Amino acid sequence: MSVAGASYFRDWHAVLLRWGLGGLYVYMGLSKAMDPVGFLKVIRQYELVQHHLALNAIAGLLPWFEVFCGVLLLAGILVRGAALISFLMLLPFTWAVIVRAWHMHTGQGLPFCAIRFDCGCGAGEVLICKKVLENTLLMAMSAWLVWRESRRLAVCFELQRTSRGEPCKPGENS
Repeated sequence: MSVAGASYFRDWHAVLLRWGLGGLYVYMGLSKAMDPVGFLKVIRQYELVQHHLALNAIAGLLPWFEVFCGVLLLAGILVRGAALISFLMLLPFTWAVIVRAWHMHTGQGLPFCAIRFDCGCGAGEVLICKKVLENTLLMAMSAWLVWRESRRLAVCFELQRTSRGEPCKPGENS
């Protein structure tokens, strides 16, 4: 495969990754936003935030923030920033799932990979090892989108201003 062909393939690979990640964020965010009370109950189980106003704010705002990031990725707007936020959101959530599962493993003597609970992702009850693997894959996809500069079908790829002072770099073949 020629260099131009490989670049073309990587560009379309990035578009498909971006659309997949964006679509997942929109779907999962909307599933949580449609049931904020259920989402509040799930995040309360992590015992990370004690204040009821903070818990309510997280339950009410986080799903819409996920939808917003998903729409940015789908539309190709501020792709690098949305992918970075995706990575930074997934990192502590994955850690919280691992810690909660570890407490269940040590407290109840359950095999770690047999533990299942509603992690708050919007997919209901999940096997924790599978969820950690999924989140790791999503973090890898997000990191790849941050690192890989593919402007294909992107309206605005960067967060920073260009050397000419423009607010963003327009995408190629938009």
